[in-house]
Amino acid sequence: MPDGKASRPGPQVYSIAAHRGFADALVAGLVPRYAEDGLGLARLTLLLPSTRAMRTVSEAFIRHFGEIGVKGMLMPRMAAIGDLDLDETLGSLLDPLGASDIPPAVDPTYRWLRLAEVLRDVMGDDAPQGASLFVLARETAQTMDRLLVEDIGPEELLQDRVLDLFDRDLAKHWQDNLRRFAKVQQFWLAELGERGALDAAARRNRLFERAAKRWKAEPPATPIVAAGVTSAAPALARLLRVVSELPQGAVILPDLDLTMDAAVWEELGRAGAPAASGGAPFAKDDAVTHPQYHLKLLLNRMGVSRDEIQPWHRKGSGAARSERSHAVSAVFLPPEASKVWVDLPSEKRHLSGIRLMELPNPEAEAQAVALAVRQALAEPERRVAVITPDRNLARRVVHHLRRWNIEADDSAGRPLAQTTAGRLFLLLAEVMGTNAAPVPLMALLGHPLVRQGEERRQWLRDLRALERKLRGSRPAPGLAAIRPVAREAQVIDWWEEVEALLGPLAGTDDPLSLADCLDTLAAVGEALCGEALWAQEDGRALSATVEDLRQHARAVGTQIRRADAHAILTDAMDQVAVRPPYGGHPRVAIYGLLEARMSRADLVICAGLNEGSWPGRPSVDPLLAPPVLRALGVPGADFRIGLSAHDLAGALGAPEVLLSRSERDAEGPAIPSRFLLRVKALLGELLERYEERDLPRLAERIDDAPLEPRYQRPEPMPSAEERRERISVTALDRLRSDPYQFYASAILRLKELDGLDAEPTPAWQGQLAHDILEHWHEHGGSLPDIAKAKLTEMDHHPLTRALWEPRLMKALEWVASEIEGDMDRTPVLWEKWGEIEHRGVTIFGRIDRLDRLADGTFAVVDYKTGSPPSGSQVEAGYALQLGTLGLMVGKGGFAKHGIHGAASAFEYWSLAKAKSATHETGFGYIETPLKISGKRSGIDPEEFLPKAADYLDDALSRWVLGDEPFTARLNPDAPGYDTYDQLMRLDEWQGREE
Repeated sequence: MPDGKASRPGPQVYSIAAHRGFADALVAGLVPRYAEDGLGLARLTLLLPSTRAMRTVSEAFIRHFGEIGVKGMLMPRMAAIGDLDLDETLGSLLDPLGASDIPPAVDPTYRWLRLAEVLRDVMGDDAPQGASLFVLARETAQTMDRLLVEDIGPEELLQDRVLDLFDRDLAKHWQDNLRRFAKVQQFWLAELGERGALDAAARRNRLFERAAKRWKAEPPATPIVAAGVTSAAPALARLLRVVSELPQGAVILPDLDLTMDAAVWEELGRAGAPAASGGAPFAKDDAVTHPQYHLKLLLNRMGVSRDEIQPWHRKGSGAARSERSHAVSAVFLPPEASKVWVDLPSEKRHLSGIRLMELPNPEAEAQAVALAVRQALAEPERRVAVITPDRNLARRVVHHLRRWNIEADDSAGRPLAQTTAGRLFLLLAEVMGTNAAPVPLMALLGHPLVRQGEERRQWLRDLRALERKLRGSRPAPGLAAIRPVAREAQVIDWWEEVEALLGPLAGTDDPLSLADCLDTLAAVGEALCGEALWAQEDGRALSATVEDLRQHARAVGTQIRRADAHAILTDAMDQVAVRPPYGGHPRVAIYGLLEARMSRADLVICAGLNEGSWPGRPSVDPLLAPPVLRALGVPGADFRIGLSAHDLAGALGAPEVLLSRSERDAEGPAIPSRFLLRVKALLGELLERYEERDLPRLAERIDDAPLEPRYQRPEPMPSAEERRERISVTALDRLRSDPYQFYASAILRLKELDGLDAEPTPAWQGQLAHDILEHWHEHGGSLPDIAKAKLTEMDHHPLTRALWEPRLMKALEWVASEIEGDMDRTPVLWEKWGEIEHRGVTIFGRIDRLDRLADGTFAVVDYKTGSPPSGSQVEAGYALQLGTLGLMVGKGGFAKHGIHGAASAFEYWSLAKAKSATHETGFGYIETPLKISGKRSGIDPEEFLPKAADYLDDALSRWVLGDEPFTARLNPDAPGYDTYDQLMRLDEWQGREE
């Protein structure tokens, strides 16, 4: 470190090697220099990259003085540079109060909303609609910031090197994007000029420049040290250069590889240094994914040679052996340099203290990581850090640790939209946008924040009663349409209270003010939840976000449609991270990549090492083409891969490291991280020594239990009394094809519940058709008019009606034409119930239609909204309905309706799409199971009823009057339903050998 007593030639820049542990090594070197007297450290100013880094360094100071037995101390002054990725602002040292010479920054939320309006004006009819416009506005703002951070003004878009690319290398959509972006920037900058404001990134640059100018002209009397700052923004690089040249200044970088050969350093590329012949400062072949690339870019912009960097010779208490840094450097060698691996001796490829672990899936990985944490905590004073960019994996680890009452804080937090309070607010927006669709409505009313306290029990009882009646196809939109359902559920008083609370959410889809929309959502949320909505940390974050949005939406005059509110708010809330109030286990930390920087622990677990996670998928700028960005001097899309590589390289410097990945993710097989593959390639034949085998085995066994006996095919045997049930003609089909389904429905009386907002089922469609035809037969009139009246009466959602009504009308038109055109038959009975006693068992059923034929016999007609049973199904006895109804007709089952005689014809009238083009309507056809009119298959007419009687007697003898078990899927080839497959645990025994 510099002594500050004499001017020093050249910049004072240091590098702390990865194996030393940045924060602890930093403190170990700062304390001897500045803690000589009681106020020494208090004179020091530390420039750190983020508030999270300030916390990490503070903890390192506490550990250091605790180890040497000092109970009190004065900490250095710490100032945050302001991490752009963490959306942090500059500390007061660089942005003091009263800095009136630099215009204020425009609020990011105001800019986002205002850019949406600018885009609407610029693009006119081509502007995206709804939430897509706000997504484009956010992307535009991000691209602006990307250029501003690099000190690139809008005028540089018109430079020759960019214009030369325009027609030569850019596709039309890139040309259009560039024109639009330039035009939007022009409008936006003009507005900023009128407001006397700057973009936040531009103002940050001005503040850096002012601090650099002031410190260079008048060096501070107290020492200033910049530590851990790796951002290569040009303005910040110039400030760091000034700090490095201050009499008592220094810049300390994390893990700048000083052992790398000069040739390898050159292989990284130009890294911001223009070519000798001029041109862009970045080349296509720059190794932007290398962990040292962004540090080379920073040094080039500081004007500092790597030869001028000095190694930091102090190390922290948790330092690893120095060989670790050499091995890590070898792992990340660029392509040409990595050829030395072939001849590298085994002693140079050792990574002692590092273990590799691969698990079959994310759940197993989380379990194994939690076990590793639990094992480490068994040793006193041992600290553990789990680092992963996969937030789902982090949450799994947190939950698994609770098995041992270990509460771990995930410092990366969760998006506000995924928190309890955020989810409720989005449900309010969804109920508003969908006009009270059943699924979001029930989710909102059952949300855990709603009606907390003693009244919640009764609230949930009423809610469940309504939900049960609401199941099925979606009702008409609006809260009023649910009132009849609430009356049927006998919760009308409760529903009237709910309707009054949610009433402000109703309305047309005309544009409304976003600010008014937020007012409404907040008011309804408070009415439902009270103070509980805002009470916890997620509620406070929601309150701040809503207030920020509301204030700026009112200033901009943003108008939205109700249907777009949910998507717009989701986008806004996804940008807000809710971090836990720290209070978890003191020796366990779970970090994202940004939060992990500068931290150190005795055991570091790097989890989620798969492509797409670590490193993440590089995102191409949607507005400016890669060649344009290179020409402007902006690093390419792969630049962040290099940053994540540097994060891993820093983590690999810990005393013990565990690298883990899962072989599959939610989408299928996962690709190992390129970084993990490099580690494996370096180890070569030594790989087996470093594989962790015990943890995966323990993770597999921790939830292991003795094997249960194999589940056998269900064969329930109810008592004789339980078997003697009244049997419907439709149940007979199930009895012969799958006795278990008959047992579950007729004996256990278990009925399937429809889902909320379910697709219209065949049963619903059939009931609708039957109701219409029954009314037509009873009262006559126009069949289309009756159908429209019935559809209106059912009060279903307009979309359901629009999809089903046209085909229903065509099919009904066909039915009417068939009946009216056949003079040899007359409908005499429709939708009537009948029953007979057969062998002491009551057989009952409803006949869709019964026609009297010219010879005095009857035709039994069964309506189908889909395809009727095939002839083979009828022959096998799996479709007995027509035959059993025919038997009932002959035995006087419908005598109370004036029907006496025998049935001779049996027909299915399908309302589905016609099989032949001869039907004018396109819908409707007739089929019969009888072998008549030249049919090659079917049952002879004289054998049909006797065969139906035989099948009926067989079923009664075996299951109703006999003692045969109700075996599940007795006839696997028979058509059936899957209603009771879960109850019979079908997947556990089907297809297995006995």
